[in-house]
Amino acid sequence: MSRTVSVSVPATSANLGPGYDALGLALEIRDFVSATITDDNLVTVEITGQGADTLPKDGTHLVAKTIIDACKTFGTEITGLHVVCKNAIPQGRGLGSSAAAIVAGLVLASELTYARASEDELLQMANAIEGHPDNVAACLLGAMTIAWLEVDGRANSVSMNVHPDIVPVLGIPQTELDTHKARGLIPAEISHIDATFNAGRSALLVAAMIGDPNFLLEATDDRLHQPFRASAYQSSMDLIGSLRELGIAACISGAGPTVLALTTSDQTQKAIEIMASGGFSAVPVAVADEGAIYDNNEKVEED
Repeated sequence: MSRTVSVSVPATSANLGPGYDALGLALEIRDFVSATITDDNLVTVEITGQGADTLPKDGTHLVAKTIIDACKTFGTEITGLHVVCKNAIPQGRGLGSSAAAIVAGLVLASELTYARASEDELLQMANAIEGHPDNVAACLLGAMTIAWLEVDGRANSVSMNVHPDIVPVLGIPQTELDTHKARGLIPAEISHIDATFNAGRSALLVAAMIGDPNFLLEATDDRLHQPFRASAYQSSMDLIGSLRELGIAACISGAGPTVLALTTSDQTQKAIEIMASGGFSAVPVAVADEGAIYDNNEKVEED
């Protein structure tokens, strides 16, 4: 007998301006992924949607690799696997496509092996693979998350509901940006005054996101990462400038180059118009209150 297990995972936007490697937001753009252990000793990946022409279709695919490695951690060696990915999350745009793949792979491995790992166990494993917890925490838990590392290196996170008046709008360019390249543009040290600036803005952003959206513009200001990466996505920074001049809270989504505008209902249409006029695909999207969703309707077939 072979089982097919399925999960859906949301896109995520990390940082939200000042909250570098700490704040994340789950967005209702989802990849749907299923996996079946096979007895043919082959690892195959079937992809439709985003990345169908560019992502690998063998064991090097991030979902497949994560499943195989995690199953081994859970005590089960697998040599045959078939994965089906229906991708809606844009690749290489700062919307957490790698985090989604990692979380999907871990959830599927947990179910395939009956390990039924806890959220904390999945978060630790995802952080170890991704290298930072902001995207994986939001993808796993949903809504807005604050993620941090304990003194011993363990990842931790808390999730909270976003104010209902906030409407995220994504400005997605055609270009991609490698996350590792973007991270390499940030200096190893910053000034005390800039660190203080970002600490205050990050705290204010939490208050704005859950309590009072009137503070969103000031709360999304940043001196820690966006100024240093500007050369890698100048058109995105120009768009942010145009939006912010009109009082619309805008920032780079994750490592970029997508622009995230945190609008209220009276700003949403204007943000869409400005993004479209700048050559960006403007996509209003709901906050995903749920993170990874396991599909309990498993398919069981005779081999």
